[in-house]
Amino acid sequence: MASLERPDGARIHYELHGDPRRVPVVLLEGMGGDIPGWRRNIPHLSTELFVIAYDHRGNGHSEAPDAPTSMTTYVEDCLALLDELRVGRAHLYGQSFGGMVALELALTHPERVRSLVLAATHPGPRHAIPSGGRAPKDRPWLQLYSPSFAAEHPEHVAEDLRVGRAQPQHPQGQRRQWEAMQAWDAFDRLPEVRVPTLVLHGAEDQMVDVGNARLLAERIPGAELAIVEGAGHVYHSERAGIADAIVMDFVRRHPG
Repeated sequence: MASLERPDGARIHYELHGDPRRVPVVLLEGMGGDIPGWRRNIPHLSTELFVIAYDHRGNGHSEAPDAPTSMTTYVEDCLALLDELRVGRAHLYGQSFGGMVALELALTHPERVRSLVLAATHPGPRHAIPSGGRAPKDRPWLQLYSPSFAAEHPEHVAEDLRVGRAQPQHPQGQRRQWEAMQAWDAFDRLPEVRVPTLVLHGAEDQMVDVGNARLLAERIPGAELAIVEGAGHVYHSERAGIADAIVMDFVRRHPG
């Protein structure tokens, strides 16, 4: 199990997929997520890209001291991993909280970014468009999916739940992510993004309203917008083939 030790004692678990001679892409999962959340996407993406996937500190197999963090903390973890792998510039593909980390990295270190995919995310809670989505109290995970998909594919949802529950759980790590997100805002800086950007979102996202995608696309210069129909917050699980095709097309057109 590959890992990178950070100066504060955190240990970042990561996986590499595909030919390292190919163009690199970093997958940044959402809050409380982990590498298996990308298991439906990595096989396709790695046919053309060198895929770098990792667990945020305090999530999955990554360890971290229970200490305050900021969005900069997560950006520095990603940069340290790129340095460890001797990757100068990479495509960044961030989903939900991972999209916020990717956005902050692109704003503060654009020289390390080939292109940016901001998926199912927002520019910070102070300017986020609230979601009206609700899930049954006894099945809160259903809020991750579009209602139509969950109704039509219960076996898919059950498998995701089984895989997710099999991973290490770190409530304190998620709490630190939540605190970092609450203190972060990029709304006023969105026009400063200078790398090719794709904004990707599920049309039926019950956690992060799809209006946030339109907001990001409107404020980021030259950004492209792609909405995945029949998908929710975990669009990359629900409609993996469609999402992968959209991302691959974008990356091919913006090799960096």
